[in-house]
Amino acid sequence: MAVTDPRSPEAATPFARAADELRETAFRDDFVVREIPSPSGLAPQSLALAGDVRPDAHTTDSPFGTGRFILLHDPEEPEAWGGAWRVVCFAQAPLEPEIGIDPLLADVAWSWLIDALDSRGAERHSESGTATKTLSTGFGALAAQGEGSQIELRASWSPRGPFRPHLEAWAELVCMLAGLPPGSEGVAVLGARRPPRG
Repeated sequence: MAVTDPRSPEAATPFARAADELRETAFRDDFVVREIPSPSGLAPQSLALAGDVRPDAHTTDSPFGTGRFILLHDPEEPEAWGGAWRVVCFAQAPLEPEIGIDPLLADVAWSWLIDALDSRGAERHSESGTATKTLSTGFGALAAQGEGSQIELRASWSPRGPFRPHLEAWAELVCMLAGLPPGSEGVAVLGARRPPRG
């Protein structure tokens, strides 16, 4: 009887192969991705990644744009997922107030995610999500911050096929919300509002 080498790809579990695929994904130079602890209780197996647009050396969340990507796996195939896999992600970025008041901003953010998934052939079903825009004004000790705005998109879907295109689409979304469209490596962040330090 043939014995399978435990180090061979054939011996890896479906989740282990998916996790390796995601960990081997390359990103643009101005988008830094790191593995973080997965939230507990969402699924028997999960992998969580955090991404930041041009983060400062001594901080975790970028002032330009940040996001999280979580791949969930449950062999029991929860009915709400319609399968054994689910992606849960969010992306957020600060904006100039005049951009934040655009009534179509939330629709645009959602369309960017869908377009990014479609352009990579990321097959999926059961998409859901929310886009939230906030406006703020600083008072008292925070008055120097003035007015600000932020966009945040939270989404989930059930992926099919390779997982890397789903991760790449999320990375593109975070960068676009931060004002970095595809192919803009090395270009200044557009439309982003960097909060003052203090």
